[in-house]
Parts: sequence; C-alpha cells; structure tokens
Amino acid sequence: MAIDRAAVVGAELPQAAGAWDVDDVILYHLGLGAGVPPEDPGELSYVYEDGLKVLPSFAVIPALAPMWQVFRLPGMDFDLGRILHGEQVVELLGPLPTRASVTTTATVTGVFDKGSGALIVVELLTREAGSGAPLFTNRNSIFVRGEGGFGGGGGPRPGPAAPDRAPDRVVRCPTLPQQALLYRLSGDKHALHADPAYARRAGFDRPILHGLCSYGIACKAAVDALLDGDVSAVAGYRARFAGPVYPGETLEVSLWDEPDRIVAGARCVERDSVVLSHCSLDRRGR
Repeated sequence: MAIDRAAVVGAELPQAAGAWDVDDVILYHLGLGAGVPPEDPGELSYVYEDGLKVLPSFAVIPALAPMWQVFRLPGMDFDLGRILHGEQVVELLGPLPTRASVTTTATVTGVFDKGSGALIVVELLTREAGSGAPLFTNRNSIFVRGEGGFGGGGGPRPGPAAPDRAPDRVVRCPTLPQQALLYRLSGDKHALHADPAYARRAGFDRPILHGLCSYGIACKAAVDALLDGDVSAVAGYRARFAGPVYPGETLEVSLWDEPDRIVAGARCVERDSVVLSHCSLDRRGR
C-alpha cells in the first residue's frame, strides 16, 4: 500500500502563512461566474470593491497551498493523477473579511478504506496572523483511486440528503468553456483542469471543472436565492462531489429551505448527471 497510515494519520504540518485582498476575492467570484449581468447591484457586490462581500466558500482558497503540502508527507506515495476530491466541509466563525493575513495548520485526521480506493481526511484551521483568532476550518476528504482494500472503518458520515419533496427553488448556472482556466488563477493549478493530454490519462474526455468551482457556484446560488445575498447568514457549508463537470456545461442547483439549514444538490443539465450531493448550508444564529 502506497499510503502508510501509521505515518500519516495524526501528522501535522507547520503553520503556513497566507494572505488575501480585494483583488483575490473578486477574482475568485469571477471564477464562479459572478458579475452577470454586470449592472445588477447584487452581482456588483461580488465583483466591485465598493461594498464588496465575500462568499463563505472563499474559505477554501487560503487552505489550498497547505493542502497540497499534505501530499508531500512521508507515507504519501502515490500518483496525484489518481486523486479525486470526495467531500468539502467549511465551518466559519463569522463573515469573511475582504482582506486578511492568516496562518493555516493542516492535520491528517484519518485514512479510510473505501474498497476501490482510500479516503484521506485533512483538517485545516485558519487563524488571523496577528491575534491568532480562529477564522474558519476546512475539512477535505480526498479519494485516492486504487489504494483501498486494507480494511477498517469507512470514514465520516455524509451531510444531509435532499428532502423527499420538490425543491423550493431551482437555479440554473451556466459555465463558460474557459471557466476552469479562469478559476485556476485562484490557486488550484492542477493539470487536470487545463491539460487535455493529462485529463485523458486521468480517464476524462477533456479537462474538467474544479470541484471547488462547482462547490462555489452552488453556494452563491443558495445565498442569492434563499438568503437575499446575505453571506453573513452562513455558519457552515458542505458538499460531496458526485461527478465531474466539463467547462461550458450548465449546473442546475436545487434548493430546499429548511428551518436550520438550506439543503442543496446540483446536476449537469446536458448529461443529466448528479455532480454535488449531500450539500447543505448551516444558518447562523438559528
């Protein structure tokens, strides 16, 4: 087995410094497709520095660089072309600022047998650099194809499934053919999202959209449709990545307005395939 569980479980990386400013926030939002139509006040609040707000899903961006360092730990010996993003969970202590200097600590909390592969769970805590006050936590579940069969528990439980009723809102979100090329400028430059030859070797017809881009698109759809654009109302956000999206396809995001959370799911319209499941946004203060 190329993953040495004894070596990696509990391993903690040194603090990694990071920072962002308004341009990073705007670029991230543009990478999700924000700003259409450009004269709309709600869209401008995502892409114009005057009155800029930050989607809760932006919390994944400062954790990207520390997350990639996890794969360099002793005991992580596998081809990165075999990894898939399984699930993403973000917990926020408050609204995200438009600029900050931070530190992030990454800890491998588990490696689980999923049969056809292994699931690596990593927790990343991000704090303000000056005060040390915690801002948010990411929990990333990474699936490594071909590394299963070693036994043990199956890993964390997924988030809530969609209710057995019609959704309260359905939002269609078209993506651009160059969407992945734009989104990768926010930090995830994995070749799977740009290089056609690499994508074919990984088993895809062509480069796929980042799972975290679909994650952000669904977050924005929920915040705009059911929270009136109030990003501060979200205390946590999670989703399971159920299938790929190819740039240029349309996401259909279904939303259920529950008392303590918004439950969501997303499918690709063109291929009628689920791409996000067990997806929910926890409401703050309710």
